[in-house]
Amino acid sequence: MDMNWTYHVGLRSPNLTNTTVNLQENFEIDLEDTNWILTSSFIIFTMQTGFGMLESGCVSIKNEANIMMKNLADISLGGLTYWIFGYGMSFGEGALSNPFIGVGNFLVDPPVGDALMGPVFASFLFQLSFATTATTIVSGAMAERCNFKAYCLFSFLNTIVYCVPAGWVWGEHGFLNKLGAVDIAGSGPVHLIGGSSAFASALMLGPRLGRYARGTDPLPLGNPVNVVMGTFVLWWGWLAFNSGSTYGVSGAKWQYAARAAVMTMMGSFGGGCFGLLFTLIKNKGRADVMELVNSILGSLVAITAGCFLYRAWEAVVIGMLGGAIASASVPLLDKMKVDDPVGASAVHGACGLWGVIAVGLFADNPIPMDTTNGRSGLFKGGGWYLLGVQTLTGVCLMAWGALVTMALLWLIDLVLPIRMDPYEELLGADLTEHKIRHSQVDVSRAVSALRPYHRSVSIEEVGGIGVNTGHSLVVDKLQEIHKKNKGQGKLNGNLKIFTNNGFIGDTASEPSSFINNGFLNKRPGNPENDLHRALDSMEKEISGEKFKNRTHPENVAKITVIPEQLKGKKFKELSASELAELGELNASEGRFRYRFTEDDYKDDVERGSVTNPNMRWID
Repeated sequence: MDMNWTYHVGLRSPNLTNTTVNLQENFEIDLEDTNWILTSSFIIFTMQTGFGMLESGCVSIKNEANIMMKNLADISLGGLTYWIFGYGMSFGEGALSNPFIGVGNFLVDPPVGDALMGPVFASFLFQLSFATTATTIVSGAMAERCNFKAYCLFSFLNTIVYCVPAGWVWGEHGFLNKLGAVDIAGSGPVHLIGGSSAFASALMLGPRLGRYARGTDPLPLGNPVNVVMGTFVLWWGWLAFNSGSTYGVSGAKWQYAARAAVMTMMGSFGGGCFGLLFTLIKNKGRADVMELVNSILGSLVAITAGCFLYRAWEAVVIGMLGGAIASASVPLLDKMKVDDPVGASAVHGACGLWGVIAVGLFADNPIPMDTTNGRSGLFKGGGWYLLGVQTLTGVCLMAWGALVTMALLWLIDLVLPIRMDPYEELLGADLTEHKIRHSQVDVSRAVSALRPYHRSVSIEEVGGIGVNTGHSLVVDKLQEIHKKNKGQGKLNGNLKIFTNNGFIGDTASEPSSFINNGFLNKRPGNPENDLHRALDSMEKEISGEKFKNRTHPENVAKITVIPEQLKGKKFKELSASELAELGELNASEGRFRYRFTEDDYKDDVERGSVTNPNMRWID
């Protein structure tokens, strides 16, 4: 390992032979700086919640859990690879480091007793939060048609797409850094890379089935409230993203940290105002959720590169232009038939490029800090050099993000198909990948249409979310009893058709206990009433077990919920009548299977007056 150590005022290790990681000059941080960096890192990680809510709200309900699972995979897998090799490829200072890639500082883990242990861990955590953010941007562009297992492999390797160009801009070895490229918080290395990667992913995967069959208009959002809530969470995280990038509060950093926070808000105000005006005019007085959200996010992306280099009015202008670029780019990509369900390519890619170039136009020289190496933007009398370097930076990052992502997806596709099977896409990734069946989503038509062409595990194995199916079955049986008795002219509901005793032990030495006798499973009140006995019998019946009538021991029955002739069969093997029967069984698990009418309420009141005149009813 390279043993040429960098010394730091106040952080010089008394025993340099124990120092395992060499910090670069831009990581010279003291106690207060470390506290600021750690706090910012924690807040930045909350942006994953925002991305998850925003992306899941943009897709159809049958894919929302799959999006959240991808976000979990991004942090778990992408974070691990960033620790293994990503951090070292961005900021390594080994003997083999070169202007293209860093080498060294892999598997970061300074030992106890190292005076630089705190600063090293703080800087690693901060850079890790940026890396996972860049990876997460891509998941939305691949939504609703990407194989989850293949995506996990992509997430594991996608660190390569981010960490190399991050080193070009922020690492001391990077060729763009040596040329004087400026990007404070990542309009380029994070957002432009993520947006370019998203564009390449959407292009290679192709559009969702039937996406452009009826034109290029946006599809309905799965959950607009989640989209807006996710935007607020991202907005909050962006403040730490930008102001935390001063990398501390010592010296003049605290002043520029405050400036970064305010300019971030000013930029978002510009984008938000443009978005409101644009959507109201375009839609003749109706505000579209995604158009406003994309304008705000586009402005935040645009302001990120030079967040403390601008005056307030300049930040507003940059934000407004960012919102305009996002609003124009989303429909343009759809006209090109590049299907990006969340607009990541436009918001992060196009606006990220504008954010990088804006530094070359509007940047101040933030004295006494050397962020811009003493240079100013073209409009501040700094000449063309900074603008030229920023434009070159944007082109290099955009090309790297798109080309490397394409190569990575092509290689992964040789191992695992990256595109979902059409059968799985039509049924939704939540059901086919994670065995989650939403009660609001009816898949029976898709199952019926696909049955002649595809074999699948029977849907009986998948229960609806948010529903206790056992309780639903019991309530359904009680309703069936009521219907049967009503048809026979009975009002009180004869539950004695379930005649076995639900309790065992009738003597003083063996008191009554529930038939499934848990330690605390005892019935209060009268344990011998008909309802209790009926429910006990139903429990046995629903479980598919044998139950025995204690009064008539010869009466033994075994009843199962799913008919034997349907068990174990594939959809393709079911006849039309069997499909209809299975559909009725599945319907029993829905939340709103039985719709009560006025006649039902009148009948309940009438039955109550017969069995219990004092019974109270809820209006």
